[in-house]
Amino acid sequence: MSAIQRRLFTFSVTLTLTFGIVENVSAMHIMEGYLPLGHSVAWGILCIPFLILGIISIKKVSDNDRKALLILVMVGAYAFVLSALKIPSVTGSSSHPTGTGLGAILFGPSAMCVIGIIILLFQAILLAHGGLTTLGANTFSMAIAGPFVAYGIYILCKKINVPKSIGVFLAASISDLFTYCVTAFQLALAHPAEVGGFIASFAKFLGIFAFTQIPLAIIEGLLAVMVIKGLEAYAKPELNVLGYFEGGR
Repeated sequence: MSAIQRRLFTFSVTLTLTFGIVENVSAMHIMEGYLPLGHSVAWGILCIPFLILGIISIKKVSDNDRKALLILVMVGAYAFVLSALKIPSVTGSSSHPTGTGLGAILFGPSAMCVIGIIILLFQAILLAHGGLTTLGANTFSMAIAGPFVAYGIYILCKKINVPKSIGVFLAASISDLFTYCVTAFQLALAHPAEVGGFIASFAKFLGIFAFTQIPLAIIEGLLAVMVIKGLEAYAKPELNVLGYFEGGR
């Protein structure tokens, strides 16, 4: 392991230990027991194909260059930290950055499905942030929907020759917002309003989330650009292996 790789690994572990263990656990993704059992099972089943694709994707990265796994570990720590910094929002949920958009840009969206569910599982067990029964729903919103949108936006920006930094910013920030659109959909589906049903409930959840999530999404977009700039400066060989400078990413 080179000096640069040791610094990257130390930085990711330090971030996790410094910010990942937080005292306030009253706010959550979608908290334990907040979704009906049928909803929890359905969202979990929907995640299975994406997780299989994610395992295949990570294995491919490992086979091509094991050094690139160091960046994957750093991306996981980055997402763990950001998604653990939470602001209470809708009852039964919270507002926070996700960090998964950056990983989708670097490794593709499938890999982030696996990284995301690991992050959510540890947060549910160690931090009471989220829940085990709602793991499928939280995985679908944060580790599947968000990363796929981030990847799609980033690829689109490349095709229309948008400057790379702007593409990274748009991918990370919009994927953050889309994650919460899916969360609002999940909550509204489980708890429709007495008057207006699903539509009224969905609009209410989106409106409440917007106050905190829009500025958080902007901040996450800026952070993603900063991290990418750092990786371009200190981990260019690994980014080349991932195809970041050419091809799909």
